[in-house]
Amino acid sequence: MLYEAIYQPDETNSISRDVIRLPEISLYIDNFGQKENDYCLVADLNNKIIGAAWTRVLAGKIKGFGNVDDKTPEFAISLYKEYRNQGIGTLLMKNMISDLREKGYKQTSLSVQKNNYAFRVYQKLGFETISENNEDYLMLLNLR
Repeated sequence: MLYEAIYQPDETNSISRDVIRLPEISLYIDNFGQKENDYCLVADLNNKIIGAAWTRVLAGKIKGFGNVDDKTPEFAISLYKEYRNQGIGTLLMKNMISDLREKGYKQTSLSVQKNNYAFRVYQKLGFETISENNEDYLMLLNLR
């Protein structure tokens, strides 16, 4: 699912799957579930996982792309291509947002490339852009 979470604007020239081995990418899943602040929801269809939304507080030497501090869970979300644009990802995110609120988190963050259609979805869910660079927006959702 991590590979599917990587935005690829040119589907005819896919990024190598080896990209998930890079430390700045693999930190989203390395030893996932071993930390108390690792949370994941999956969407399945006929016992096949078709998507996932997961959050993790990324503190340490290597920070996530959507890192704002060492207390804020950072979102990652992915769906296989054939299940995108059907509301499944939005539902996963809404459920995760609800879970994070129940767990007492104040906020959650994510990073999204500027030309990724998901940017508008995140805005509709209440995420606000707090900074940007040439390629990405850093977005934050207040959970209170």
